[in-house]
Amino acid sequence: MDVPEGVITWGASADRFGEATADRGYRLVVRTSVGGRDLRVRLSNAFGDRPVTFDSVYAGLQEQGAELVRGSNRRLTFDGAGSVTVPAGRTVLSDRLPGRLPAAADLVVSLHTPGAAGPATGHWMAMQTSYATSGDHTAEESPAAWTQTIGSWFYLDAVSVRASARTAAVVALGDSITDGWQSTSDLDRRWPDYLARRLRRADTEVKGVANEGISGNKVLADGAGQSALNRLDRDVLSQPGVRTVFLFEGVNDIKAHTGVTADDLIGGYQAIVERAHAAGKCVVGATVGPFKGWSEWDPEAEAVRREVNTFIRTSGEFDAVTDFDRILRSPYDPERMLPALDGGDHIHPNDKGMQAMADAVDLKSLDCAEPEP
Repeated sequence: MDVPEGVITWGASADRFGEATADRGYRLVVRTSVGGRDLRVRLSNAFGDRPVTFDSVYAGLQEQGAELVRGSNRRLTFDGAGSVTVPAGRTVLSDRLPGRLPAAADLVVSLHTPGAAGPATGHWMAMQTSYATSGDHTAEESPAAWTQTIGSWFYLDAVSVRASARTAAVVALGDSITDGWQSTSDLDRRWPDYLARRLRRADTEVKGVANEGISGNKVLADGAGQSALNRLDRDVLSQPGVRTVFLFEGVNDIKAHTGVTADDLIGGYQAIVERAHAAGKCVVGATVGPFKGWSEWDPEAEAVRREVNTFIRTSGEFDAVTDFDRILRSPYDPERMLPALDGGDHIHPNDKGMQAMADAVDLKSLDCAEPEP
């Protein structure tokens, strides 16, 4: 697998949308984690059934809403050309855009698809307001044409930068909790966002954070996005500068009541660890949080969760462990989330819970020595 140089500063897992719309413009707002120079964006047609052409792609900085900082919006090229056609099932990297991109910047990527059709590719639950329009207004820094608000990212699935040779990134591979559901939209309060804030202040080489969570995602089975096993290469191992995979998935496999056993899920974890180690990445495993009070909870699912968590804590399969279960659970009923951290549905933490999760991560565990492939 050919992994480009640099380090990922933002990412979002691709999934299949509904039908694409021709002559559509998207102004996509994303928050960088690590700063650097010479940004590149990755556009994805991973779930398309035909080629898609982008005839105009720009990158700038957000002033407010759909308005860009004056003079910041610049055209991206692809092998020197101003447009690019991405085959079905593929991704494409832009050329590097000279200049510095700060950490914690609100980067805006504007793109236009003149003849898009068939299934679109993107990330549905962005927890971030972006903008859409008809026609090509990508070069405009004014918000005048960008009157439609959207809550998804279309076609854009990664941004990378050049940084120092030792600067690295962690990728959070997860489900809706990692994706940020029940956190406050537009304020970057998902737990990986809080983690990125900690890393910016810390004495560590790991500075980049890519959020590769998909709402409803499972380790073993496709459904809400491809399974963690099936999307590992595209969403994680193909990204530049990744030192650590942070694996926090499993509750959707457990609560689905499809006969998945603890051994099944453990086998999935072991396969992810083996593949990540073979690619030279270390893996932090996180325990599955409590979810009593959610409609699909029952004692049988709870028994699987506890057995899985015992494996995560004690098996030694992971390079490090973060015990999210211990952080989130109530001391009065360890099958339930602590009410102060509960977003209200008893499975997704609120902003305070998201911050507590990020605070529980041992930053040194993310900066671990890379295992031998």
